[in-house]
Amino acid sequence: MRTEHTGRAIAERAALEGATVVISSRKPANVDRVVAEIRGRGLKAEGIPAHMGKVEDIQRLIAETVRRLGRIDGLVSNAAVSPAMGPLTTLTEGEWDKIFSVNLKASWLLIKEAAPHLATNASVLLVASTAAFAPTFPLGAYGVSKTALLGLTKALAQELGPSGVRVNCLAPGLIKTRFSEELWKNDEISSRMVGSSYLGRIGTADEMGGNVALAVLDLE
Repeated sequence: MRTEHTGRAIAERAALEGATVVISSRKPANVDRVVAEIRGRGLKAEGIPAHMGKVEDIQRLIAETVRRLGRIDGLVSNAAVSPAMGPLTTLTEGEWDKIFSVNLKASWLLIKEAAPHLATNASVLLVASTAAFAPTFPLGAYGVSKTALLGLTKALAQELGPSGVRVNCLAPGLIKTRFSEELWKNDEISSRMVGSSYLGRIGTADEMGGNVALAVLDLE
């Protein structure tokens, strides 16, 4: 099934591989719809709405997940926002704070809350971007937030590795989703990104799902 949402593609692929997935998003209706569709395919899914910009929502998400399932074997932090495009010098403080609250702080909070409940040999995956390595106009702030996510990954891997928990980061290029449509619908930007891709095309959400499942699940 083709989807234009990376998070959904990741959840669907993990469920297909046998995982019981917990779906979380800001809007309850969206969560309910995806859970129903995954369960409709005979797969296991739970839904817990949460806003990644709210500490109390993140705490509730982890607590309720543990209450329902007992432990956490894998955690994928995929939420991201980009409320403004353009020069860094014209970005408002509110826009900057929102970008870093969701793109960076939420990942730290998720793992902070989940850490006591991570199973032996659990896997944590943070989703960054190739923009992390070279933040570029018109998404400078977004890129900088993803650069910080690389640093967070390295620090957490060092701290959690000795307990058997793997912490990795996936840095995809341009993926064709609703979130990124302002980029791939822009001929100039799209052409530049496709030109720098070895595959010579834009990636798909379903490809993201496969990569994440391979990184997070113990597939044989």
